[in-house]
Formats: sequence, C-alpha cells, structure tokens
Amino acid sequence: MLRLSLAVLVVGCLGVAARTAAQKPGSDKQAMNITTAEEWGKLVLKGIDTEFPTKLSLMYTNESQIGRPQDHFPAFFGCFDWHSSVHGHWVLVRLLKQYPDMQNASHIRKAVANHFTAPKLAQEAGFFAKDEQKSFERMYGWAWLLRLVTELASWEDHDAKVWRQNLAPLEKVLVRRIENYLPRLSYPIRIGQHTDTAFALGQILDYSIAMDNKPLETLVKRRANEFYGADVAYPVHYEPSGHDFFSSCWNEADLMRRVLPQEKFEPWLRKFLPMLATQLADGTISPVVVSDVTDPKIVHLAGLNLNRAWCLQSVAAALPQKHPLTKPLQTSAQNHLKAGLEYINSGHYEGDHWLATFGLYAVERIAVVN
Repeated sequence: MLRLSLAVLVVGCLGVAARTAAQKPGSDKQAMNITTAEEWGKLVLKGIDTEFPTKLSLMYTNESQIGRPQDHFPAFFGCFDWHSSVHGHWVLVRLLKQYPDMQNASHIRKAVANHFTAPKLAQEAGFFAKDEQKSFERMYGWAWLLRLVTELASWEDHDAKVWRQNLAPLEKVLVRRIENYLPRLSYPIRIGQHTDTAFALGQILDYSIAMDNKPLETLVKRRANEFYGADVAYPVHYEPSGHDFFSSCWNEADLMRRVLPQEKFEPWLRKFLPMLATQLADGTISPVVVSDVTDPKIVHLAGLNLNRAWCLQSVAAALPQKHPLTKPLQTSAQNHLKAGLEYINSGHYEGDHWLATFGLYAVERIAVVN
C-alpha cells in the first residue's frame, strides 16, 4: 500500500507541475507532494548510515590497506556501495533545497553536515588520488559526485556553501581523472549498468556547463560526437537484459539532445531510431515488471523504468514543437514513471538503498520539461 500511495502522490502532483510554466533545471518549483519528499528523505537517511551489507570493489596492493567501508570512506560509507551513498546524499540535498518545510528537514541537514566535514572529504579525496584506485567508480560514481557538486553550487544557503567547499578536493581529483581518461577511451561502453558511457557523459556535461568549465565541456562534446554521432539503427528490441537499470539506447539519446542543436538532433534521432514511432506503439518500448524485489540484480529493472522515463521525456522536449513523436514519447515516459515509482520504498534494502534517487531524478526531469 505504501508503494502505491507514493506513486499516486508523485504522479498526481506532476499533473500540477505540468500545468505551470516550463521550468528549468534547478527551478524552485516543487515537482511532488511534500509527503512523498518526507518519505523518500527518511528512506535515504536510513541508508547513508547503514554500513552493512556492503559491496566494495577495491584494488588492494597489500594487506595493510584492507579495511571496512568507514575506514576508506568516512563520508560515503553507507547505502551498500560508494556511488549509492553519493547519489543518496544528492537526494537529501535536493530535498532540503526544494522542500525546506519538510518535517524532517532539520534532521536531514544535521546528517549531511555530519558527513560533509572537511577532514572526512579530504580523506576520500586522498583515497581517490591513489594510482591503484584510478578506475574505482569510473565513471558512474564520478558523475553522481559532480551532480551533487552542481546541486550545492546553485544553492544560496550557508551550509550548502560550506559543504560545496569541503567537497572541492574530491571534485578536483575526479575532474582530473575524467580529463585523463576520456581522451584514452577508445570505444564507448554500451551497457545497461554502471559503466555506461553515455549516462556519465551527460552528467559530466551538465556539470561542466554549470561550472563554466569550457575545456571539459569541449572534451565531453567532442567525445560524444566521436562515440555516437554516426550511430544508426540502434537495435531497440534487444533491450533490456535481465538486470539492466539503464537503457544504453535512451542514455545515448539523452546525451545527444544535450550535445546537438535541435536542427541536428532531430535528423540524428531519426537515423538512430528509424522505427521509433512503430516501436512506441507496438510495445517494444514499454515498462518492465520486477519479478523479485528482494533480488539485488532483478530489482535493477525498477530503475530501468525510471531511467527510461526521464530520457523519453527529455528527448521529447528536445524535438521541434508539434513533432509527431512528442506525444507518444511523453505518454511512454509517464507510463514508465508510474511503473518505476511502484517499487520505491518496498521494504527491501536491495532496492530501497538507491531507487529514491532514480525516482527523484525522473520526477524532476519530467516536471521540468512539461
């Protein structure tokens, strides 16, 4: 019943958001019911201080380096893995910023302040600066860290300014990692999980524009065009695999709508997905069902619904006004959103440690472009 009630609250409030003037990313418009914001805040708060169960994928060069999550990551040790903790903190920051009257706002602020101290984040920066860790969280976790920084940088709040400054050492390390890695990446990684290149590039591009980092922006756009500019006839019917939480297809389209001007994006999309109108109508691109929310891989499919939702809607908004694909894309986005929201706050940690992030990102993207 809780899952259904949250979905109704979010989707119902989206109808209100859609009737407002078009919003830009970072807008102060509230995209969902404050009750849902409070529930998702509670969910993430629990996760950021839950150290176990955990999944560490670290390179150790000697046994003295072996330690528990808090030994390595005093700020981002919870939520099962490092990247989930990072984007969980993004959720908390975004909720504080957009819903300051939440009943649990003071609790959230106190928890974030406890994690975002200068010593803790300096230690994490030192960890990522080690040569043996150069591929750790590449580039999914890096992208979410930069999304978090972007969120803080656009918030006129005293605590946010302190937290943003404390994150600066880690931010600088990861930007250097990206600048060193992208020129050497020979081929894009096309996969429905963390290492998908297109998702990361989209987030990094947003960061570079927000921070006015022209060299990084130029690098990302150049690599995006080299990787994806000539793509044609993507095999949409091959997606998803059994444990995808991303659509490599739609992440790519969501990236290229950022990279290309509208007059070039529409013909690119037509070549990339030449059967799109048919595939939207015949069920090829439709929400998926999660057969087991207790399975940490199968529950990924809930995230796939939400990922598709924000990509479909963003692509629709990037097309020319009154384009024949706009309404079918928007309808599919809404269907995917509703299906994905049903699985948030299921009571099972396998999905609860991360799904609120995808839910919030999808809800806000759809509200922004309506």
